[in-house]
Amino acid sequence: MKIYVASSWRNSDHFSVVEALRREYHDVYDFTHLGGFHWHDIDSKWQEWSMEEFRTSLQTPLAQKGFDRDWEAMQWAEACVLVLPCGRSAHLEAGYFIGAGKPLIILLKEGEESELMYKMANHLCVSMAEVISILGKEKTCPYPGCPDPYKEQRGCALCYE
Repeated sequence: MKIYVASSWRNSDHFSVVEALRREYHDVYDFTHLGGFHWHDIDSKWQEWSMEEFRTSLQTPLAQKGFDRDWEAMQWAEACVLVLPCGRSAHLEAGYFIGAGKPLIILLKEGEESELMYKMANHLCVSMAEVISILGKEKTCPYPGCPDPYKEQRGCALCYE
């Protein structure tokens, strides 16, 4: 399965999640590959930007390249694993998967704040073993345009006879 791992540069668990999924023969997008995107590559004083400077920086070639790489990977992926703790970008990415009807799995982390809207996720997992087990069962409908990627789990006779 093609998986997008959404997390944070500051999350040291990110790398072990990517590796664990690859050991299970999943095709995994790692946003840190090839160095990833860093605001400090645009300006070392990025944390001092005004909102106007931030808005302008989004139009730079480096920001556009970073965005395009992640956006293309999100469209390519069949599922997302959101690895906590993470920030705003990862949560926006998770929201895309929900809106696109693609499975969202959240790997919870002890000590992180509870969040009501995580009910939108297809699965909330407390261990990597649980994530791997769920991904082994996930299948998307083979019919183009099917709005429900979980029909097999629900026993849909139209898509899975």
